[in-house]
Amino acid sequence: MKVSGFTFLRNGEILGYPFKESVLSILPIVDEFIIALGECEDNTEKILKNIKSDKIKIIKTQWNENMQDRGFVYAQQKMIAQFNCKGDWAFYLEGDEIIHENDLDKIYETMKKYKNNSKVEAIAFDYIHFYGNSNTYIDSPGWYRKEVRIIKNNIRTFAPDGLFWVIMDKNKKGRYPYAVMSKAKIYHYGWIRDEERMNLKLKKVKKYWKHSYKPIAYKEIDETILREFKGTHPKIIQHWLPKEEGIFKANPNHKLTKKEKKHRLVKKIEKFFNLDLSKKHFKLIKE
Repeated sequence: MKVSGFTFLRNGEILGYPFKESVLSILPIVDEFIIALGECEDNTEKILKNIKSDKIKIIKTQWNENMQDRGFVYAQQKMIAQFNCKGDWAFYLEGDEIIHENDLDKIYETMKKYKNNSKVEAIAFDYIHFYGNSNTYIDSPGWYRKEVRIIKNNIRTFAPDGLFWVIMDKNKKGRYPYAVMSKAKIYHYGWIRDEERMNLKLKKVKKYWKHSYKPIAYKEIDETILREFKGTHPKIIQHWLPKEEGIFKANPNHKLTKKEKKHRLVKKIEKFFNLDLSKKHFKLIKE
């Protein structure tokens, strides 16, 4: 079995992504790691080239600055990297996502188990979205709790944006992939970078989504969705984490948005019926 890791990057350093740690976190279980690297204004390329591994392949790319439709430029970059993957499985990891060292063996064994099972097209992960600091995570149906990050590399796939895949087994109609759970987690750290870098990121990417730029303040969030993290962070990321103690403190006088009010209602329904109503871009195969 051959496994390809892949991602796309641009200005990872100045935008505060722990991209080096992300790559290193899965390097032990992949045979190659493909990086589609857009033109950078910082030392992202130098940092990547300083990783001492012959598994890493950097492909220089050009971003289409005129593509401003729902993040499709992300999809283009993602697929450039995937199209260069040679493995049986393609393991996509975004620049602020980390795999825990304790999960590597179970992920590899899951890929091995289902390599020749034609019913399984993808492998999904549980997500931990850290927010504000490394002691706090989000629990809300408005934040995806599970997502596919590994897909078979011999099926016809298409990415409409950077997040998920569509399977094109028919020419005119796509569908979500059939997936099994990996029993492992993705540790998502994008929302604990400092606010200055987060707002810089939003300024730079807003045009790809036709969004107007609105500065964010981490404290302006529904405090009822914040939970204390009691687990352990991957060793590879611990040096990067902010040093604050305790759970992140939201503004107690925060005025809920329409979306936050909706998600509060959905959360109550979830609790009453013991459901998970968060968005899923895959169809789960029960083992």
